[in-house]
Amino acid sequence: NHLSFFSGFGPFRQYLVNSSWEAVKELSRRGLGENIDLRIMQLPVVYQKAKEQVCKIWTTLQPLLTVHVGLASSATALIILEQCGKNKGYQERDACGFHPEGACCMLDGPEKIESTINMKTLWKNISVEGIDIILSRDAGRYICDYTYYTSLYYGNGRAAFIHVPPLSELVTAEFLGKALQTIILAMLEQCGEQRE
Repeated sequence: NHLSFFSGFGPFRQYLVNSSWEAVKELSRRGLGENIDLRIMQLPVVYQKAKEQVCKIWTTLQPLLTVHVGLASSATALIILEQCGKNKGYQERDACGFHPEGACCMLDGPEKIESTINMKTLWKNISVEGIDIILSRDAGRYICDYTYYTSLYYGNGRAAFIHVPPLSELVTAEFLGKALQTIILAMLEQCGEQRE
């Protein structure tokens, strides 16, 4: 069985319920078929703690794929597939009031790291009824981007990041969980093709 790891984020700012974590919990209930051992974790909106947790996931569990899900507060009905993580420019303070030393993720790391998942191919091949899916090369220089970069760094690119919109009448946790299931099954298929 292949282990895949998923993370969502905890509450931040006005979002007492973070749609990313609700979506991940729903995905976990649905599962990804019997070949995939699915583990989930909620990450805090705190740079250092999120980084430590992600580092631990890769060093102890070594999953086939780690998918991080984050909330894009600007998106109303969009799911955003993020292709890469950036190393520098983290000026914004986290839930504890800190930002990383040198506004940077890894002092010796490359400027950006691309996911081994080709999001463009993925985007062309999937559709989720009731919501638009778009591609992005900028995950926003906050905890999401920071976590993604860290995961790509430790996971040699075997990480993915998906931004989901806040929960609403149309976009329920159930809806997002189902959408994630569709997207991630396609990602895992891509991982399988890369291994062969």
